[in-house]
Amino acid sequence: MHKRLKLVLVNKDYCDYLRKYDHRVPYNFDKKQNRPFVGVLFSIGKIDYFAPLASPKPKHLVMKDTIDFLKIDNGNLGAINFNNMIPVSESNITLLDLNKKTLNKTELKYQKLLQGQLYWLNRNIDLIYMHSKFLYDSYVNKTIPKYINKRCCNFKLLEEKCLEYNKVSV
Repeated sequence: MHKRLKLVLVNKDYCDYLRKYDHRVPYNFDKKQNRPFVGVLFSIGKIDYFAPLASPKPKHLVMKDTIDFLKIDNGNLGAINFNNMIPVSESNITLLDLNKKTLNKTELKYQKLLQGQLYWLNRNIDLIYMHSKFLYDSYVNKTIPKYINKRCCNFKLLEEKCLEYNKVSV
């Protein structure tokens, strides 16, 4: 039985630190504005991992699921980018409160999207764990195609850097 999935935000400074060692660690902002780096939290072995979620886009409806990419509700609720998953500890994340009172329609719409994503993720929890573990094992064992390997974070290196960062920042 797997732990229930949670949606979290990842600390920007932590991501910046990891990016010094692996350029594939995604930025948690875009050119227009800072945006929350929202993702799903799960464990691979004894290590907690964060995989970023993508908001729904028209392209998700026609894209296929791959070893490192999984559509949420056939793309209607976005996708999970497993290739960008990073190890985290409790000090690097903030749990999202999906029940808080919102201030405007835009925030309410976003909150409803996140609630829908989390509901779908937990209804498909075995698939999430299977997908993440398969990618992780395939990457570590060097059994995935090169074109997928090139877009994946270096999981083992980032695990070491996660431990180093949290020893220093504790």
